[in-house]
Amino acid sequence: MKVKNKSDYRKRRHLRLRNKVQGTAARPRMAVYVSNRYIYVQVIDDDAQKTLCSASSLGDKCTVETAKALGAKAAEAAKAQGVSKVVFDRGGFAFGSRLRALADSAREAGLQF
Repeated sequence: MKVKNKSDYRKRRHLRLRNKVQGTAARPRMAVYVSNRYIYVQVIDDDAQKTLCSASSLGDKCTVETAKALGAKAAEAAKAQGVSKVVFDRGGFAFGSRLRALADSAREAGLQF
């Protein structure tokens, strides 16, 4: 597959990452998707092919502060489902300021990566 634009390159990175990262019942996958406006987080059990919980920043602009709040919100939703350990799947996106803020906030809220 030849790289044509940024979106294609992100998809290639994500496929490489997904070969190494898989969610199980004991450690589900915390998948993150970042669009130009919003951030979406899902906690997924790949063995059962089931989404355990999700959270998004709909209604708020995609900033570092929003990412921090979303990380805490996602961690609370995961804890409500009985999940304390997850595998972080950044979805091929760069681990920049927003993803770092989201991950740090989820760790502070009690999730273990």
